[in-house]
Amino acid sequence: MKKLMKAFLLAGALSVGAGGWESANAQANADELGWWLGAQAYTFNRFTLAEALDKMDSCGIQYVECYPGQRIGGGIEGTTDFRMDPATQAKVKELFKEKHKKLVAYGVVSPKDEGEWRQVFDFAKAMGIQIITAEPKNEHWDLISKLCDQYQIKVAIHDHPRPSHYWHPDSVLVAVEGRSKLFGACADIGHWVRSGLDPVECVQKLQGRVFSLHIKDMSEKSPKAHDVIWGQGHSNIEGVMRELKKQKFRGLFSAEYEYHWENSVPEVKESAKYWRTVVSKLK
Repeated sequence: MKKLMKAFLLAGALSVGAGGWESANAQANADELGWWLGAQAYTFNRFTLAEALDKMDSCGIQYVECYPGQRIGGGIEGTTDFRMDPATQAKVKELFKEKHKKLVAYGVVSPKDEGEWRQVFDFAKAMGIQIITAEPKNEHWDLISKLCDQYQIKVAIHDHPRPSHYWHPDSVLVAVEGRSKLFGACADIGHWVRSGLDPVECVQKLQGRVFSLHIKDMSEKSPKAHDVIWGQGHSNIEGVMRELKKQKFRGLFSAEYEYHWENSVPEVKESAKYWRTVVSKLK
């Protein structure tokens, strides 16, 4: 019986082929590293959330970061606003269940006052969101720190290119210094390239404070750069991933592809394949 079982497993393995083994190895390594490959729904902002989830599925992506204002679709009225009522929240959670997707992050938000911050945290708690991606006002840093500890939900400061307030990692470090360990960074490595920064050096500066990433590979090192398939540009994605492994990072890699808006699925799919290829090499 044991010989028969071994023969069966060997036959199955041979039928999978090299590509299947690489994919399986990548998933095993990703699980061990605590890495999640997801997508920021803004990648598919020309479509409803329901349509975006289908597009993610065709790319082999299961984890999701929503953004405010996307039409929900799928027979559900309204948008992905953090002020949605409990009935709509329940429908959206059911949509994720039907599509076999997991909502783990939400943003980018910039609440205007304490009331709005509490609304965002209440929404995140209700929806099972683990990371709020934000570009907060300076005067709200202490409030955010308190709310992070109260709700046990992370806030990750996002960087847009210069002259955005948080374009450089140093500005993020000033914000989080001496505050909650749940207050950190969402590393948008493509925007760093647009700002003339080295993504690996930026991640090194933020050691221990990176909670999630917006992954972009840039066509050039300039503000005019656009997205290209991962591994073909100037973001040094493999170098970033190796540095994160050194730091024992655990968390979300959100694909945020902002090019060929109407038909980006082929490029996102190839980018996801590249990510898995790199992960499969990380022992």
